[in-house]
Amino acid sequence: MPASRNNNPLAIDQNAMVAALRASAPYVHAHRGRTFVIHLPGEAAASPRFVDLIYDVALLASLGVRLVIIFGARPQIDAALASAGLTPRLSHGVRVTDADALVCVRQAVGSLQMAYEAHLSTSLASTPMGGARISTASGNLVTARPMGVVDGVDHGHTGEVRRIDSASINAHLARGHIVLLSCIGYSPSGEIFNLVTEDVAGATATALAADKFVLMHPGAAMHARFAESSPGLTVDAARAMLTADNADLAAADRARLEAAIRACEAGVERSHLVSFDTDGALLRELYSRDGLGTMVAADTYDAVRTATPEDLGGVLALIEPLAEAGLLVPRSREAIELDIERYVVMARDGLITACCALMPYPEEAVGELACVAVHPAYRGGNRAAILLAEIEKRARAAGLTHLFVLTTRAPHWFVEHGFEPSSIEALPLAKRALYNYQRNSAVLIKPLVAV
Repeated sequence: MPASRNNNPLAIDQNAMVAALRASAPYVHAHRGRTFVIHLPGEAAASPRFVDLIYDVALLASLGVRLVIIFGARPQIDAALASAGLTPRLSHGVRVTDADALVCVRQAVGSLQMAYEAHLSTSLASTPMGGARISTASGNLVTARPMGVVDGVDHGHTGEVRRIDSASINAHLARGHIVLLSCIGYSPSGEIFNLVTEDVAGATATALAADKFVLMHPGAAMHARFAESSPGLTVDAARAMLTADNADLAAADRARLEAAIRACEAGVERSHLVSFDTDGALLRELYSRDGLGTMVAADTYDAVRTATPEDLGGVLALIEPLAEAGLLVPRSREAIELDIERYVVMARDGLITACCALMPYPEEAVGELACVAVHPAYRGGNRAAILLAEIEKRARAAGLTHLFVLTTRAPHWFVEHGFEPSSIEALPLAKRALYNYQRNSAVLIKPLVAV
């Protein structure tokens, strides 16, 4: 008699799979048709997780993401130099590429490009790419110029990015191709130059106005370092990290962080630093609420943070007009001041643009989402959704299993964001005793799924 599939320790937890698919669905919808630029260093191709990483990249394409992959080749070039009996030469962390070294660069990059194309061509039914039809495109899409002589050192065939052919890249993306770029760039006179791939990736993300710029890196030390402060950094905070006591930050990690910062400063909204050594980290970063990497955000004005006593006036300015209109329950200045640390705000240049509060009922493991308010000048965006996500994160961290909200005018918005209509009997006892039957607010509840 064959063994039951349920007794297989390797069998997928079907309920967990269904929950994960449902949780990722909003991100699938949000990312479809978006342009992502992903930098994969040469170490990724040498990693035992390389094939799985390629599968994950291919899955992004299958989910409708427009992908540009820039692959590095530093360790492969070093190996080619060693095989040729040559010693790598660096100046200020940049490779000096003479004629002999350029031969090794071309050899290593060409071999690596074929490896990428071969893995992306896989369509065996026994692999995650079963049934996939992935096509790639590459070519003379990066125009370069010589780096020249710097501090007395002639860098030879080492170059700098001069221009990215964004029109041709977008044409390839429109046809459904994954665009592959490397460290190779070409001059108008037909010369070949060896470029820094982080620079190529950043310039590409900027030229395409990419929706996301992802830089993969080895190990977990980089994420652990920045996660101590926050998994998400503003550009200013990220730059402060570079100038603070981070002398031991590896040169390669520093280059990645600098590339992320420059891209955001040039208009890319989000840069992500993700370890390729963690299985599935790329998918978890892009398709889950909390991610598994470090994000650098371009918008330094709309930071989400806990309210302080100094924010009291701004919070009142948002809440009072809505209370007068009957949209929110009136709250006194003293009541808000007493609970100010339960409020979460978004601020831009000192102006509180949105707020909400989490009122916990720990005995029942539930929390109330209260005082959701957005400044009139900033309505129509996604500020309320961002605050809701932050409240959910904090509620889960506090051990709460459900959120509830009382509303008279906006039940549809809450339903669209995962709340379900409920009844007064579902409220915590303390809240039920205070329920205002004259307002007759609708009760909506949302379960907090672990992520």
